[in-house]
Amino acid sequence: MSAKQDKNGYAALQGRKDQEAGGQAAATPKKKVYASCATCAKRILLDSVLNVLLLTVPFGIAAPRLHWSDQAVFALNFLAILPLAKILGAATEELSDSVGETLGGLLNASFGNAVEMLLSVFALRKGLVSVVQGSLLGSILSNLLLVLGMCFFFGGIKFHKQKYNADGARVQSNLLLLSVLAMVIPSLVGLVTSEEGVSLEMSRGAAIILAVLYGLYLVFQLRTHKDYFETEQDEGADGEEEPMHPGVASLLLLLVTLLVAVCSEGLVDSVEGITREMGISEHFIGVILLPIVGNAAEHLTAVDVAMKNKMDLSLGVALGSSSQIALLVVPFTVWAPSTSCMSNAGPTSRFKQVQALNTHCVARIQRGLG
Repeated sequence: MSAKQDKNGYAALQGRKDQEAGGQAAATPKKKVYASCATCAKRILLDSVLNVLLLTVPFGIAAPRLHWSDQAVFALNFLAILPLAKILGAATEELSDSVGETLGGLLNASFGNAVEMLLSVFALRKGLVSVVQGSLLGSILSNLLLVLGMCFFFGGIKFHKQKYNADGARVQSNLLLLSVLAMVIPSLVGLVTSEEGVSLEMSRGAAIILAVLYGLYLVFQLRTHKDYFETEQDEGADGEEEPMHPGVASLLLLLVTLLVAVCSEGLVDSVEGITREMGISEHFIGVILLPIVGNAAEHLTAVDVAMKNKMDLSLGVALGSSSQIALLVVPFTVWAPSTSCMSNAGPTSRFKQVQALNTHCVARIQRGLG
C-alpha cells in the first residue's frame, strides 16, 4: 500500500513539475522570425502580373538621357511606374506592420500616396497646374466610379448577396463630401471677388482644415473606432507569411521611392511634348492617364478581394484611397509649391464641373448607405 502511495505521490510531483515547465515556456516570448532576402525577393516579384513591367524601368530612366522622343519617354515611364507603385505599397505595409498602428498609419498615409505627391511636385515645377488638378480629381473619381463600380459588378456576378460594414463606408463618404466642399470654396470666392491673392489664401486655409480633418480621421480609425474599419479574417486560411525585416522593408521603400521619383520626373517632362505633337490635351492626361499610374495596383486589389466576398476590404481600398488623396495629397500640393492648385488661377471652369460631378457621386453614395 505504501509503495502505491509513493508511486502516486511521485506521479503527482512529476505532473506539477511538467505544469511549471509548461508555464515557464508559455511565459517566454517567442522569437520573431523574419523572411530571408531570397523569400522577400520572390514574394515581391511574383506578387502581381504587373511586375513583368519592371523590365521597362531601366529603359524609362535612360530614355530622357538618350534624348528619345517624348512619346517613347512618356510610354516607358508610364509603364515603369505601374509595378513600382505596387511594390511601394507592399513595402509600406510590411514596414507598417512592424512599427505599430500609429506610426504605421502615418507611413501608409505618406508613402501610400508617394506616386501622386511626386507627380504633383514635378508637374507644378513645370507649371502644369491643370495637369495636377486633373490628376488629383481623376484619382478620386476613378476610385469612386470605376473601381467601386467594378467591385460591385464583379463581386455581384460571383455572389448573389454581399455584405459590408456600412458605418465605415459612411464615414469615408462623409469625409469626401467635406473635402469636396473645401475644394469648391476657393473657386466660389474667386468668382465673387477680383482682389488678387484672396483665392490663394482661401485655398491655403482650406488645405489646413483638410489636413487637420485627416489627422482627426487617423485618430478615429486607429484609436477610438477601430471596429468600423475591421475586416473579417478567413478561418482556415493559409498560414501567416513570415514578415519582412524592418531594415529590409525600409531599404526597399527608399530604393523604390527614388526610382519612382526619377520615372515621375521623366514622365512629367514629356507631357508638354505629348500634348504638342499628338494633340492630346493636358486635361485628358491629368484626369485619365495619370490616375492610372498611381492607382492601377489598388484597382486590381480592390476588384480581386471583392470577387472573394471581402467587401469591407474592397470598400476600404476604394474609398480609403479617395479620402487620402482628398484630405492629404490635395493640401500637400497647395502648400508644397508657391502656387495653389485649388485657387482660381488657370482654366477653372472644367475644374468646377469635375467638382460638381464629385459632389454628386458622393451624395449618391451617402443615399445608398443611409
